[in-house]
Amino acid sequence: MNRESLESLSKDALISLVLAQAEQNQALAKRVTELEARLEQPAKTPSNSSTPPSKGEKAKRPGKPKKRRKGRPGVTRELAENPDKVVDAIAEACPNCGHGLTADDQPDVHAYDHVELPPIKPETTRINRHRGTCPCCRERFSAPVPPGLEPGSPFGPNLQALIIYLHITHAISFERLVQLMDQLFGVRISEGAIANILQRAAKPLAKAADDIADTVRKAEVVASDETSARVAGKTWWQWVLLSTTAIYHVITDSRAADVVTKVLKGAQPDIWVADRYGGQAGHGRERQICLAHLLRDAQYAIDEGDTDFAPGFRFLLLRAMAIGKRRDTLQDTTLKRYLADLEKRFDRLLAKRPTQKAAKKLWKSMCRDRADLFRFMSRRDVPYTNNASERALRPSVIFRKVTGCFRSEWGAKAYADAQSVIATGRLRGKTALQAIRDTITPSNTTQAASA
Repeated sequence: MNRESLESLSKDALISLVLAQAEQNQALAKRVTELEARLEQPAKTPSNSSTPPSKGEKAKRPGKPKKRRKGRPGVTRELAENPDKVVDAIAEACPNCGHGLTADDQPDVHAYDHVELPPIKPETTRINRHRGTCPCCRERFSAPVPPGLEPGSPFGPNLQALIIYLHITHAISFERLVQLMDQLFGVRISEGAIANILQRAAKPLAKAADDIADTVRKAEVVASDETSARVAGKTWWQWVLLSTTAIYHVITDSRAADVVTKVLKGAQPDIWVADRYGGQAGHGRERQICLAHLLRDAQYAIDEGDTDFAPGFRFLLLRAMAIGKRRDTLQDTTLKRYLADLEKRFDRLLAKRPTQKAAKKLWKSMCRDRADLFRFMSRRDVPYTNNASERALRPSVIFRKVTGCFRSEWGAKAYADAQSVIATGRLRGKTALQAIRDTITPSNTTQAASA
């Protein structure tokens, strides 16, 4: 607004304008103060927060002087125990003098393996189902369908399992799968046929996932975690609940605690292992907080400048985790003494009330949740971190980064069910391909239904 415009205003209008600008200046000054305070806060890094390692800046490694390489004894590839073919190379004559030789003159053998793939091509079975008219009753009849060769999809269970395995485990898109199946295996298949294979497999995978969820519900110790997922252009959440014998994945549009409540269906494990996110609380009779998450929170408080509580708390966590690593070699009485020592040290730490913002927040939460810190000291089956859940979600994070998102809700659910089958299969000594094949094979599905 220029001078002429101001001179044309009345006294009341000028007062209103000044008051409005004063209010705006006050809001801007408050905003500047908040931003300046934020600049003084330490940066969030993978070492002091839940920021993923992929978003952290990698420090440059110092140059190392070149060392003279020491010689080592040679190592050769181990020979196959049961080779498919054996070729004996026998010299017919001496290469030096030309004297004729027999096999008895060559007792020493230098053996090595030559590994090669046979020509890869699909095995196609043509079924000629004969029909006719009964010469007795004059009724038309058809020959019975051979077991395992029912009409419908032309692709057998092994081929379907391979396609699902490549898509789920190796994040190969439909378009690239079409090329791979054609160029590597000689199988002509369309993207629509791949989608149909996944849809048909969704039912047996869902049934197997329900059985896995039932196994998790019966466990005494359950760990859980969650990560974001994109489904049909919206932000959803992938949850994982696991025990020592089963790993269950579910993808849903909510991050609230009722997701876990619906999965548990009234079951309540003895110990719930998770981080401090509110949606992970209250599902078990007792809780074990992930010490690795607390260690990062303590480091952030140290980076902010706290010297009263966070450094000692960080040392306490490291000591507790070191004891946890040696639990298998310690007696129960020794663990009790260690637990009493940790509690005394923690009491002394809580007596020092910090003043820094992050440390103060951490101190208050530890005063509230101190009973959930050292459950693993009295129960050997309780882990002291939630690392198992994070590792269970890692393949899904990689799949999300490679593929971008799920285009449909049924695709997200089928993926979660397949991950449940694959992860649980690994716990039981199965490969991913074997776990998928055993789940979608009709004979196995029929046996599971009859059982």
